[in-house]
Amino acid sequence: MISRKRSIEFVDGKLTGKVAGEIVNADVKARTLPETCARLGIDPQRSIAMGDGSNDLKMMAEAGLSVAFRAKPVVRETAGLALNFVGLDGLLRLF
Repeated sequence: MISRKRSIEFVDGKLTGKVAGEIVNADVKARTLPETCARLGIDPQRSIAMGDGSNDLKMMAEAGLSVAFRAKPVVRETAGLALNFVGLDGLLRLF
């Protein structure tokens, strides 16, 4: 799970007009997967990464299983598994 979110910045209870936080791009996603696995004490090769766009490919490459969920063609072609006609619960049925 990626927990880095962008939010509207407040200082002393007032809007600053700025956005706080990190933009979650492909590099951030790829970095977050092994960081999260380390916090959980698991090998990234035992993780599953699910994505739908090209900005998910780097993250998906870090995981043991990559799943394309109703994804763009490039992601479906790269992923180990593609779910095109089910909901997110379709992944649970694999287990």
